[in-house]
Amino acid sequence: MASLSQHRVYIPTSARANQYILAEFKPSNKLYSQFETPRQCYERIARQLFALCDEYELHNVHLIANDKLPVVRFHEESYCLQTNKQILFFYNPRYHEAHKCFYDTEQASKKIRLLFLATGDDLRANSAIFHNNVKKVLDTLQESILDGEEQFKLRDHQHLTYDLFAKAKGHKESYGYKLRGLYQRYQSRQCNLPEHHNEMTYATFKIPVTRTIKTQFQHLLNKGDYTEFYEHFYSEFINTCEAKQLNIAAMVANGCMPIIRNSKIDKNDSNCELQKLSFSTNEQTCQFSHYFLDNKLVETMHFIIVANENDEQGIGHGRFMNKVESVIRNMVEPLAINKERQDITVRFFQHISYYQ
Repeated sequence: MASLSQHRVYIPTSARANQYILAEFKPSNKLYSQFETPRQCYERIARQLFALCDEYELHNVHLIANDKLPVVRFHEESYCLQTNKQILFFYNPRYHEAHKCFYDTEQASKKIRLLFLATGDDLRANSAIFHNNVKKVLDTLQESILDGEEQFKLRDHQHLTYDLFAKAKGHKESYGYKLRGLYQRYQSRQCNLPEHHNEMTYATFKIPVTRTIKTQFQHLLNKGDYTEFYEHFYSEFINTCEAKQLNIAAMVANGCMPIIRNSKIDKNDSNCELQKLSFSTNEQTCQFSHYFLDNKLVETMHFIIVANENDEQGIGHGRFMNKVESVIRNMVEPLAINKERQDITVRFFQHISYYQ
């Protein structure tokens, strides 16, 4: 029993599940040449896309042709925000439905992205059905209006989000997860994926730089720059990761949102909004990094811990997440944080990508 329990992580039943699939391709000049304007191209694809989505009961789908990165988050209200680099979708999977297009009418997009947001009550249990239905829509598009275009690159993103201090706020119930890998889980549910794929699993948490934390660390903040303040947290973070044999980790405190990628596909990069972090999950060497500015005090510090291939062990990532939670508790226990009123948000991510 002890051996089994160490491979389960107990997550509050108040945790939120999210799933979305992003399919993208680079449209050819030949595709655009069939239409008078890029707008006509997008709207023609969208008509067929949304008709197929109705057929396969995909109720929240968007066509994005403005070269902005979609980011998906939970919210009780449904709305969409755009920045120069991102398009952010907030929604509640239980209630919100939409079929919309986002495009630039002035110029042709370098990529056309189709974003499928999962809907319903039990997203994790129905994730393979959702994935299969999305594949059927993409197959039909590539056999018809997108015949001759390059293959879709498909990314399936799933995550569980919860407050580390849920019990202190009265959420006593929890559920034990093994957190099996997506490929293994899908194969067992008759959702066949290509043998050649990339899979990535990681966890993130955030520490807000609140008024009380500024007071607690004022001796490190009143020196003209913030290097010592950030180095204190980075040192604590890395030392605890090493003690738990977690060898892939990063801290981002430069005001950018971290985006996690596999180094087989993408390299480290950044812009004014996003910090792309690329990791190799099949190496045993330590991969630690930090990103902060000595002259900028951020509102939130982001921490990322990535699982390597040995962390799954054919059973799941429950043991990995138990280690992650231990790291987080070690870091936040000394901090001036009110557990009954403040949240420490933890997210467990599972990604799988391949060419359709």
